[in-house]
Amino acid sequence: MSDGAGLVVATAAHAPAMAAIHAASYPPRERWGADAMALQLGLPGAFGLIDPQGGLILARQIADEAEILTLAVTPGLRCQGRGGRLLSAAIAEATLRGAAAMFLEVSESNNAAKQLYRNHGFVTVGFRRHYYPDGSNADVMRRPLTYGAAAGA
Repeated sequence: MSDGAGLVVATAAHAPAMAAIHAASYPPRERWGADAMALQLGLPGAFGLIDPQGGLILARQIADEAEILTLAVTPGLRCQGRGGRLLSAAIAEATLRGAAAMFLEVSESNNAAKQLYRNHGFVTVGFRRHYYPDGSNADVMRRPLTYGAAAGA
């Protein structure tokens, strides 16, 4: 099933493809395998989208808040708008599901990702020390969601 922008709604059957995209996009200690992807997709409120050429987003909504669990675009396909399309689609989906806000954690050193999120209306609201397996820190970013204005910044 496609969302109309060439993105595919993820199911547990997509977990191996999602794991391959994640493995190509993250350092070894941060990669999620197919079992982890399937488990995340099976959680209450979870949803995911895949760019079949090499991107994915996985999110979860609980009550009126949504969280981006992971966003990945394979290195050779970055800076082509894929991450933005995935993020916009997840924002739209969370809004349709009734979320009032969305948040995420991002490595404090990942300037490209932080700019992508800022371009979509996220602001830094917190900090998590030693959040990642390599001991690096994460910024917590958040944006409000407004029904009818979900597709972009």
